[in-house]
Amino acid sequence: MKFKLLSLSSCLAFALLFVNAAQSAESGQAKDVKDWNKAGGEKTEAMKLTPDRDRGIIVYEVCSACHLLEGWGGKDGTFPQIAGQHKNVLIKQLADIRAKNRDNPTMYPFALDEQILAASGFKHGEINPAQLVADVTAYSAQLPMNPDNGKGTWNELFPEFAQGKKLYEDNCVECHGENGEGNDDKFYPKIQGQHYAYMMRQFEWIRDGKRRNANPEMVEQIKNFSDKDMEMVINYTSRLKVPKKDLAPSVDYVNPDYD
Repeated sequence: MKFKLLSLSSCLAFALLFVNAAQSAESGQAKDVKDWNKAGGEKTEAMKLTPDRDRGIIVYEVCSACHLLEGWGGKDGTFPQIAGQHKNVLIKQLADIRAKNRDNPTMYPFALDEQILAASGFKHGEINPAQLVADVTAYSAQLPMNPDNGKGTWNELFPEFAQGKKLYEDNCVECHGENGEGNDDKFYPKIQGQHYAYMMRQFEWIRDGKRRNANPEMVEQIKNFSDKDMEMVINYTSRLKVPKKDLAPSVDYVNPDYD
């Protein structure tokens, strides 16, 4: 099924519908890993629901204003690649943003109840918003990834590449995997194929305690990283190979679900 793309003015109109539909967040970053990812709430509810692909396509159209129709985001790091990301990771992050447990003012106008309901043609009381979260995250997760993500400066010929690899193996493999594949069951994101600039910003915010929904174990693990350490490990991470089966056939790929 194909869907017509909303006009830019329509997408921007959703931004003007900002309302206080999300619950207030607790202040500060979780200090204990047991508090980082508590069961319950919209996250757990969305994980149990059966997603509807056609509805996911409709809701994702709002997301595409920033993440693009292909879900590839941008190499400049302003918006991450969400194509191919683990579904549970996407559910947690979207639920956290909707609950304002993750600071993301840019997404608030697009992610709160009024916006996702309006995008899918529903009014309050006609459908559970958690269902729409399930729909749009499942759709995003199955999108093929960009075969040319933004990468750091140092290739395999530079000593910084090897130093970044050592930092990655010593600090990141246990959660994110040897090839950055992450773990859907444990909510560890896939970082292979992610844009260098986006990962740099998020790594710095996590290290410096600015990302409130960060895993406390990661905060502790990287708290002593220097800026150069950070650059080297993220450079290496940005160059991890994505399995061919998860990639779009070319950089010219166009999402066929939209006209």
